[in-house]
Amino acid sequence: MIDSKKQGHVNTSIVNGVATIEFYHPLSNALPGAILKKLAETISEMGNQKDVSLMVLKSAGDKTFCAGASFDELIRISSPEEGKTFFNGFAQVINAVRACPKIIIGRVQGKAVGGGVGIAASCDYCFATKNADVKLSELSIGLGPFVIGPVIERKIGLANTSYLTLNSSEWKTAEWGKETGLYAEVYDEVSQMDEAIGSLATKLSKSNPEALSALKKTFWEGTEHWEELLSKRSEISGALVLSKYTQEALKNFKK
Repeated sequence: MIDSKKQGHVNTSIVNGVATIEFYHPLSNALPGAILKKLAETISEMGNQKDVSLMVLKSAGDKTFCAGASFDELIRISSPEEGKTFFNGFAQVINAVRACPKIIIGRVQGKAVGGGVGIAASCDYCFATKNADVKLSELSIGLGPFVIGPVIERKIGLANTSYLTLNSSEWKTAEWGKETGLYAEVYDEVSQMDEAIGSLATKLSKSNPEALSALKKTFWEGTEHWEELLSKRSEISGALVLSKYTQEALKNFKK
């Protein structure tokens, strides 16, 4: 059981066939290993439930959608094996979404950084508000978006992924996210976004489940090797996090 006051939570509710999965962490919805593990397990579990037609993936709060990896845990990593295990948490979430037979709708109410961009990109249809700016900040601390890179590139293309990666200190607007394909729709207000999500979810929940499942497979064709690919990418990040440059950058960021 995750202590929501200290370590965050992953909560699930099912209404009329729509499973809403909500993750939360008190530090701007940054994701420690325990939350990542629970999120991946919950997505897989909901994907296997017969009374679930589709899912909505969201974070709690009205500000940051997800601040990416937990810096507290990054600082504590002391071996390449620990590093690989931590970054593989993001790989497990992405692969859970990929392998899930149900359509997953994303709800991004605020800024997304690093792994948060990866989670948004993994959703089959993603809604956002005008406040949902994005940034891949990994290079600024001596890392790179190795694990989340494939799912982001799949959604917005290599050129835009490279742009985000190399301009690691620059925010791109939610409108840019829509133009590049990260977001399907962008709204001025959260209430407008939620109304649109509810409308689409209702329509999809009444669609032929076999057709939706078949569509999900076609959407993700060509990613069958991602279990191995993302595991290898986790090794790269796990080794880099122990570099002198990254350790100093993490300490300075924490200060």
